[in-house]
Amino acid sequence: MAISIICTNKDPQPWVAALHDVDASLDIQVWPNEKQKSEIEFALCWKHPEGILQNYPNLRCISSMGAGIDHFLNDSFFPEHLPVVRLVDPLLAQSMFEYICTAVMFYFREFDLYQAQQRQACWYQQPPQSMAETTIGMMGLGQLGGYAAEKFSLMGFDVVGWSRSRKSLNGIQTFAGPQEFETFLSKTKVLICLLPLTPQTQGILNRDLFYNLPKGASIVNVARGEHLVEEDLIEALDADHLRGACLDVFREEPLPRKHPFWTHKKIVVTPHCSSITNPKSVAPQIVQNYQLMQNGKPLLNRVDILRGY
Repeated sequence: MAISIICTNKDPQPWVAALHDVDASLDIQVWPNEKQKSEIEFALCWKHPEGILQNYPNLRCISSMGAGIDHFLNDSFFPEHLPVVRLVDPLLAQSMFEYICTAVMFYFREFDLYQAQQRQACWYQQPPQSMAETTIGMMGLGQLGGYAAEKFSLMGFDVVGWSRSRKSLNGIQTFAGPQEFETFLSKTKVLICLLPLTPQTQGILNRDLFYNLPKGASIVNVARGEHLVEEDLIEALDADHLRGACLDVFREEPLPRKHPFWTHKKIVVTPHCSSITNPKSVAPQIVQNYQLMQNGKPLLNRVDILRGY
């Protein structure tokens, strides 16, 4: 039996090589050129064509090629009866933290204001800020969000966190559910979105949220573009309620050349580079799940496809 790599926007060959480095005996096939679809038991997917997974009669497990699984939720014909796993990689968490730390420091050390001053040839030292008096609000306290929140706290920032269900993190005040959402927002100076994309979180970065943040707050979105209502962000920035936004994910990727985000002076655009899965780092985990599946044992990092995480 075999593994099939099914993806539309990644080069599958580094994944094939990384998996063979772990186990050279694996039969790894690549969509759409599989020898026999009936041989495929394990599908490794990213942004697969809708309905394609119905073509594998002996499929037993589906793995995401990253930490997210929202690309599965977009498939109306997804086989929800099959187990689904995602990739959890410490290198991914560290890479994500490095990106969002860069974004936070950009605003904390006033680089956005100094850029604006540079355009005006203005020499003015902004008043210094204190980490302890700068509150970072982390939306999403899963593997990535929880890791980043604790790292920011160790740096000396005041950190608060919000998630759908109650989480406990050392030294961090946490909030949960819709009833505590506005209180969480009211404390936040730099808001970081690391939520999973579900029907409940789609469009959560909207006008109501922005105006529940203190005036002068900043936004960092590294989760999914569908979390953001783009028109509401532009309105809040132009009204000077929000100070700035650093965006790494977008509803349409690549971001269209004529999109207003490219030229907005208060928006930083990066090309979905905050955390890129390294095939060599996660290949052992994929092979282990393949072996666990074959032996009928519990899988690593299994997710609830109906909940979306």
